[in-house]
Amino acid sequence: MWYQFISVLGQKGIAVLEWLMFRFTPQQSFYALEKFPWHKKVEEKYPQILQDLNRALINYDNIPELKEISEEQQRIVKGNKWKTLFFYAYGEMVKKNCDKFPHTHNALQNIPGMVTAFYSILEPQTRLTPHRGTYAGVLRYHLALLVPKNEKGCLLCIGDETRHWQAGKSLIFDDTLEHFAQNNTDEIRVVLFVDFKRPLPFPLSTINSFVIWLIGKSPYIQKIIERV
Repeated sequence: MWYQFISVLGQKGIAVLEWLMFRFTPQQSFYALEKFPWHKKVEEKYPQILQDLNRALINYDNIPELKEISEEQQRIVKGNKWKTLFFYAYGEMVKKNCDKFPHTHNALQNIPGMVTAFYSILEPQTRLTPHRGTYAGVLRYHLALLVPKNEKGCLLCIGDETRHWQAGKSLIFDDTLEHFAQNNTDEIRVVLFVDFKRPLPFPLSTINSFVIWLIGKSPYIQKIIERV
């Protein structure tokens, strides 16, 4: 596996680090948005981000499948059902996309500790199998951009909690808890998908940044960055 950063700190070291993290930012499925006031600034940019997205969708067939970038995603979704357009990958800027879609790029600058960001396009009649992230040092943010008319047919489940995306609105959750998404409609669902550093006090914040940097330098992630 690509988790070579574990060899530096050891599995026990990572477990202790995550235990400390949860003392300051308790692990839960969905987080109250009030704890992350920056989400309002991102939501304010929704109309402009949507303009960028609509221009990107003109060349829909050229938007890559996520599994073309990360082979590991083949275990999450079958067939060609999950498309992505990257802006950042583990801190590495995809300059061509950021220049081409400046409103989205500018909106991302409002997210403290932003690590990875892309448009996530879930095609009609698609279900992602239950999965979980591997390291709790980041939290996940979704800004819903395009939502099917039948909102209830498009959902995100974490444990026994379910949320439905609403266009222009945000969700923040912990992806290290097992979760899945599905789109049981005949329309695409698109979100601005962001991983950002879990808010932590010093020195935990510095240690966490170092671990994320190690992950970014692993051969697995470097290969993804090259493909992006």
